[in-house]
Amino acid sequence: MTKTITRVAPAGTRPAPERTDTGTPARRGRGNRPSVLLSKAGVTAMLGLAALYTLLPMLWLVLASTKSREDLFATNGFAPGKDFALVDNLRYLFEVDDGIFLRWLLNTILYAGVGSLLATVFSVAAGYAFDKLNFPGKEKLFSLVLLGVMVPGTAMAIPLYLLAAKAGLMNTFWGVFLPGLVFPFGVYLARVFSASYIPNEVLEAARVDAAGEFRTFCRIALPMIAPGFVTIFLFQFTQIWNSFFLPLVMLSGKDLFPVNLGLYVWYSSALSQGHPQDYLLAIVGSLVSVVPLVVLFLMLQRFWKSGMTAGAVK
Repeated sequence: MTKTITRVAPAGTRPAPERTDTGTPARRGRGNRPSVLLSKAGVTAMLGLAALYTLLPMLWLVLASTKSREDLFATNGFAPGKDFALVDNLRYLFEVDDGIFLRWLLNTILYAGVGSLLATVFSVAAGYAFDKLNFPGKEKLFSLVLLGVMVPGTAMAIPLYLLAAKAGLMNTFWGVFLPGLVFPFGVYLARVFSASYIPNEVLEAARVDAAGEFRTFCRIALPMIAPGFVTIFLFQFTQIWNSFFLPLVMLSGKDLFPVNLGLYVWYSSALSQGHPQDYLLAIVGSLVSVVPLVVLFLMLQRFWKSGMTAGAVK
């Protein structure tokens, strides 16, 4: 005859969880599943609102650029016009005032393209020096660089105007071009990228092989820091391309205007002098001025994406 033995757990102890056929404890419920779903829905809704906030102005700009002057004021902003007038608007944009818009666009490419390239070279060289070289007062000088990062560009416009007036650079190409060569935030980023991408052992090996500092930087360090170089270039290119206040105080002749300042002149003319055709020019010109930035980001996205994650994974 078989006896059944019942084991009683000692007082103060919790009974062991029930086990499934696989030997793992059985789940008593899904408890926090609704809260997880709500949090995911909340994040998705916030991202959707952010995307809507970002894309709606661009959508309005694209639709407005396809309308004629009459449809622009007679139809809803997010509704297409009766006629598709984008080609005619672009033709008028590049023909008005003997093609002054094309001149503004070329000016901006020179200010932003050449200026940001040189500024990036200087920033990467300075950041590399702050990271890899030892010299007296290094950290104090870098503190001055960080101080320059915290000063907004608009606060420097008037001092730069006074310096340019003393140097005779007012209403010249150099009055707008030279300030763009200084990029303190790029120096800070370059030091971070140098610490993340360039091992000290590689530099020591180059020095053992009797390579000078300049050659080591150009032949070894610069190729290794290429993603950081592109990231800094894009930051400075966007900043100079969108610059407005500095050209406003520096320039008085239309031939030297960047595209942003030229569009502002057209928009002000439409409001103050009652020229509706200038309002349409400002809208179509704004759409054209965005295209180079979009194309540049798409071409270099492989580099700047990897650059933005520098140091995130060790």
